[in-house]
Amino acid sequence: MNKETNLYTFTFAIIMVLVVGTILAVTSEVLQPRKKQNATDKKMIDILSAIGVNASRSKAQEEYNKYIVNETIINNQGEIIDGLAFNIDVLFQYRDKTLSPDDFKYPFFTAEKDNQTYYIVPMAGTGLWGPVWGFIALEDDFSTVYGAAFDHKAETPGLGAEINTDIFENPFKGKKIKNNIGKFVSVKVKKGGAEKGNPHQVDGITGGTITSDGVSDMLENTLQVYDNYFSKFNNVNDTIVQVINSDNI
Repeated sequence: MNKETNLYTFTFAIIMVLVVGTILAVTSEVLQPRKKQNATDKKMIDILSAIGVNASRSKAQEEYNKYIVNETIINNQGEIIDGLAFNIDVLFQYRDKTLSPDDFKYPFFTAEKDNQTYYIVPMAGTGLWGPVWGFIALEDDFSTVYGAAFDHKAETPGLGAEINTDIFENPFKGKKIKNNIGKFVSVKVKKGGAEKGNPHQVDGITGGTITSDGVSDMLENTLQVYDNYFSKFNNVNDTIVQVINSDNI
């Protein structure tokens, strides 16, 4: 075939497209299991980070199995439902416009560390430029924050992007999502700085007000649902305490 003709050029281009396309398709198929495993490892690492466990990718499964003792799913009424909690992508679910909050499934992960029990809750919300998400760990009083880890897709570097730094995350430790009479109040990311001694506020990000508000909304909207479930245990504990106190009178 004459290489100077349009037919040759056209045929060569088609062959190259087919060859390159086939190579890319095969490569993608071969790498798919590795991509899936990497995503699984990353999720395990993120969950564990909420309780201060810094797992490496090579040790993610081992560390996850060591600390996570149970996985649970609830609906928006705080009722346990069937399913695999780990497989629920709360960010995908949050962004799916075909779903209403009534359709959402809410997973959480029970962890044991240093003989203490923690409840790790995944969250998803909206920042300034895109989605934000994270995990927050509650102590066994279902109110005190043990740890928090946040991330984002496209927040502004040096501003909203600071939500995934220790400077922003560490102040959540010890905060309370309930007030002193057991009412859910969440934790607010406060523009201008948290009020001194307020157990329900952390400092907002200077110049990152919309991202801060997005994290606040994410915390409140998500934790309210989980409180519907956790408060059942608080009520049981309160009843037990009242009975014990009555017996001692």
